[in-house]
Order: sequence, then C-alpha cells, then structure tokens
Amino acid sequence: MCGIAGIVPSRDLDPAQLDRWVRRMCESMVHRGPDDEGVFIAPDIGIGARRLSIMDIQNGRQPMYSSDGRYTIVFNGEIYNYVALREELRRKGCHFTTNCDTEVVLRVFEVAGVDGFQQLEGMFGVAVWDQSEKRLTIARDWLGQKSVYWTRCQFGWAFASEIKALLVLPGVQRRMDLTALSHYMSLRYLPDDSTFFDGIHKLPAAHALEVTRSGARPTRLWTPKYQPKFAGNEAAVIDELDSLLGKVVGEHLMSDVPLGAFLSGGIDSSLMVAYAARASKEPLRTFSVGVDDESQSELPWARMVAERYKTHHVETIQNTDLAALTPRMVAALEEPVDPFACGVYVVSRAAAKHVKVVIGGDGGDELFAGYDRYKGQGLAELYAHVPAVLRRKVLRPVLRSFPDSFGYNSFASKLRWLDETADFDGFERYAHSAAILRFTHARKQALFTHSAWARIGTATSERLLEQYFEDGSASVFVDRMLHADCMTRLSDGQLPITDKMSMAHSLELRSPFLDRRVAEFAMRIPAQMKLKKGRVKYVTRRLAERYLPRELVYRRKQGFGFPLALWLRGRLRPLLRRVIAESRLAEAGVFRTDEMLRLAQEHWSGEHDHNYRLWMLFNLEMFWRHFIDGVSVDKLEEWIETGMSAEPVGDGVAPLRRLATATDAERYTPVPRSPVS
Repeated sequence: MCGIAGIVPSRDLDPAQLDRWVRRMCESMVHRGPDDEGVFIAPDIGIGARRLSIMDIQNGRQPMYSSDGRYTIVFNGEIYNYVALREELRRKGCHFTTNCDTEVVLRVFEVAGVDGFQQLEGMFGVAVWDQSEKRLTIARDWLGQKSVYWTRCQFGWAFASEIKALLVLPGVQRRMDLTALSHYMSLRYLPDDSTFFDGIHKLPAAHALEVTRSGARPTRLWTPKYQPKFAGNEAAVIDELDSLLGKVVGEHLMSDVPLGAFLSGGIDSSLMVAYAARASKEPLRTFSVGVDDESQSELPWARMVAERYKTHHVETIQNTDLAALTPRMVAALEEPVDPFACGVYVVSRAAAKHVKVVIGGDGGDELFAGYDRYKGQGLAELYAHVPAVLRRKVLRPVLRSFPDSFGYNSFASKLRWLDETADFDGFERYAHSAAILRFTHARKQALFTHSAWARIGTATSERLLEQYFEDGSASVFVDRMLHADCMTRLSDGQLPITDKMSMAHSLELRSPFLDRRVAEFAMRIPAQMKLKKGRVKYVTRRLAERYLPRELVYRRKQGFGFPLALWLRGRLRPLLRRVIAESRLAEAGVFRTDEMLRLAQEHWSGEHDHNYRLWMLFNLEMFWRHFIDGVSVDKLEEWIETGMSAEPVGDGVAPLRRLATATDAERYTPVPRSPVS
C-alpha cells in the first residue's frame, strides 16, 4: 500500500528541480507510506512513491524497474491473485527477484501492456513509465478502491494518489468548482472525473490514462454486465457464493504484518469476520465504533459476533467531540465528511494502534441490493396508483404532520420519502430518491446566490445518473439501480472515503465483496432473487444463516451513524450558529445566509429534521476554510472549540436574522481571501 505521484514535463526541466517537486508531492502523503520513500528521475519523467510495507517488506521497494530498464513502476494497492499470476509468468520465462505483487504487475505490463491489467484481481492505482515510448500509463482498479488524480501544472502533466500532492505544485489553483459543489450537495459524491478543484480531475474507476508530452488519452478497461444465469436455482447460488467468498476472503488475509477486521454489527462486516476467523490461524482482531445512544449503536450486535468467533475485540465510543475532529477528517478526505466517513475515520484510528491491515464489508449493499430504497421503489409505485389529487391535497398534509423523531430512518422520514418519490416515475423516481435527504434542485436554487447559481447552470445533478440506466449494462430496473449505485455512490463516494480515512492512519483496508470475481458473480444473480419476498439482501441473508445468529441476520437494517440530528439541536447548536454567522461561503457570494438560517431554525424548532443538510453545510465551511483560505487544521480546531462554547445573546437567532438581511452577497468571488502558498 502506497501513495504514488509523478510529473511528465511538457518541456525540458532541470533534473534537480524535478526531483525536488516529486519529493514534495511524496512528502504530502507520508501517511500513506510511512515506511519508505523512493523517487525515479529521468529527462522526461519524475515519479515517486511512499510505501506502507505489507508484503515482502525487505525487497518490495519502489519505484521498481524491469531488468532491461525500459519500464519503471510505482504501485498502490494489493493484487490478491498475484501468486497464481507469478507462476503463470514463470512458465512463460519471466524471472522474479521479489515476493511482492508490485513486481508481478510490472511483469504483466511487460508482457501484455495495458491489456495485461485485465488479469489483475485486486485494488490498485498504478503508474508505469515506458522509457522507450516516452509514455506514462496510469490505471485505477475495477470499482475504484484506489484513487488517482491528475492535472496540468507549471511543468506539464502531474498525477497523485491524493489531491494534496497536486496542490503543492506551481500553477495548480485552489479554486472551487461550483458545478462540482452543486452535484456534491445533491448526490453526496463528486461524479465522473470531477473534484472540488477547478482543473483537477480524478481518473474514473476501471480506466487507464496514457500520458505523453503532447497530451493524455483515457481508455475504459472493464465494463460491468448484469447477465442473470442462475434462474430458479437458489441453493446453487448460495452454495457457489459461499465457496467463492471463502476463497476470496482467504486471499485477502495474505499479509506479512498484523491483520484485523472492522465489525459494525451488520450482515456484511459480520460475514467477513466469520470467513476470516475460520481461515485465520490466530484469533482475529476486530474493531467497532458506536455511540452512547442505544437507538443508533450497533455495538451489541458486533459484540455478539465477536463472542461467537472468539475475536480480540476493541470497541470505541464516539460522542459530540466528533465535530472537533472534522478539520482533520476534511483535510484527509479532501472533501466534506458525512457520518459514514466519520465512522471509518474513528474506527481506523482505533485499529491502527493494533494492526496495519483490516478487512471490511464495503460493497455488500450495492452489489446484493441491501438498501431499503431498492424495495421502496416498489412501494412508491404502488402508492403512485392513488390519484395525484388525493395524494397531494389530502394525504400529503396528513403525512407531513407526523413529527420527526430525529433518529435514524424514522417513520416520519419514510412517509415523506414515499410521498415525494411517488410524484415521479421510473428513472426519475430513483434519481429523486438519491437526493431527497440532502439538497434537491429546488433546495439548491434557494441556497445558492443568484450569481453563483447562474454560473452553475440549470441541469439537475440527478440527471447524471441516467447514463448508467441507458448504457446497456443492465436491463431489469433493480439491476439498473444497482449498476448506477456501483458506478457512482460506491466508486465516487464510499470507496474514496474508506481509502483516505483508513490511510490517514497508515492503515490498509481490504474489501472482499469488492473483488471483481465477487462483483461479477453478484451481477449474474437474477434481480428477483436479490429482493425475493420483498426482503433486501435476500441472498446474503440466506448465506449468513450458516454463520451468524438468526436474530442478527433478520433484524431491521439499522445503518451506521451518529445522532447528529440531536447533537445539532443540543451541544452543537452554538457551533452551527457560528458557522452561519461567519460563513466564508456566504462571504464569497456562494450561499445565502438567510436560507442557511431558515434550515437551522426549522431543525432547532423540531419542524423538520435537516441534520444531513446542516452537517454538510458545516463540513463545506471547514473544507473552504482549509483548502481555499489555507487555514491550518489546528486553527480550525480552535475555531470549533470556541464556537461550541459560545453563549448566544437571547435566543441567538435575532442577530443571525439581521446578519442574513444585511450581508447576503449576490456576487460570487472565485478568488480566495487568503491565497495559499
């Protein structure tokens, strides 16, 4: 596991200068590789790597070179079938000097070029320099477990595992991309190749980018296909999945350093622990995070699994000081953090004290239909048969009269979801449901100033999902939803979170569900089996019956989260007031103070639960202050601490209302107040 970076100069550059900048890029990612650093400099290329030593600790240094000196590789990730590939390559005459997967990837590229990546089963961000052709080939794994970013800088083309490594380079601007911001606020992720920074791009999952002095050319390496092949044979499906997961989890346990597992108490992570504990020669270490609020804590369920498999179990309780951690989390993620990201950060911090590698259950919901909204689409279809006039004029006021409980997945929130999504049909219903808890198009239009909104344009963010419904990968509606989720919220949202939040603590996170062999197996399961009898995640539940307590397998899906809704009405309320009163996004002419205040007042009064939206606004403020204004993490922590302890004058609302009236800007100012050196 590593952080990789490099520059392809577009003009002749002094080697010492190139070496200095590549090393600065690597230094910004020391958390990704605290064990070692290596740099390769030639007239047409400079590449480097920070290494977290996991396999063949003594001999796996990077960059690594082909025997004839033509190819140089830097590699981030793990290849789980590398032993079999190495034996196959040996039969073809290849010689190996190490026992690490990086050398296998290099030999694969030597033999087959970029097409050779098709043989890799694992997670990877890789860059290979061809000295003969003067060409750099960069590639990202099949579902996007490892990120790669690229941009133009003063010297030419540059790439890195994290954006912060690109921001150190001359000519790379810290300028907010407002269109990307708008999409994020609806979707909770940055779609396609976008980032928050204008001019910095991410390489999409399952893509390669070939870079020369003259330009960059992207190519797709793999396209998912949902082709059901198990019709009517449920037992065979479960048996085959059982065998496949046993093999894949076993491969994911390969490590020359201590290894453990995340255990949330849900089906997916619990299944991974079951397989890992059975395959491990020593008691498995497991790690869980929870809160004092029993209604939102899954610790008892995680404890049940840990006791069954006799793991060495570590629990962490996180309270409202989570807000104080936000600057560090935002700095690590290079994006605002949502509750899921907070959970990964906190549990990674705890695990890193004991192990260097963990396995987790990421991908189980997106591949095996685990979210309630997959089933909810069918319920909305039934409710839509009620005449629209009756729904909107009679039933809607009744449904919206139910008070919010400010808890996870409350009854009131489900009723409102059903009511709103029934107004749409087909793809539009799915797309609307993707943004309903955050900022729909109408909510954003109310929040952004007129000038900022004019720069964004009129296209709705939800329409970006349509391409995955229409690309031919799936035909059944459920599979089309799963495909869209895998290509967007999983690849562009969840997986960058798990990578960066774990690597912030120099911890490697492996996800067996995301192995391409498992993903392609899931894509062959008929949709009606995935949601059989109206039950989400039907196949994995049936499989889990073999390994987990039945009460865990069939309990109501809880989902990981913190009681942010209650915290924002309680101890975090003064901080939220300060965010609104001193908002840099409002000062720059991006957001309207009066709309932020309206959302906060509705939340404080109990009228509506806006916790997702308010937490997003708080995190966007931290992002802007750190990455655009250049405020240090330490200073932001002080700002938050002061905000949490502030006592308002009166109810604290009147001064904010006066501020909203007096200072709402109508001009977006793209230049940061305090440029970053």
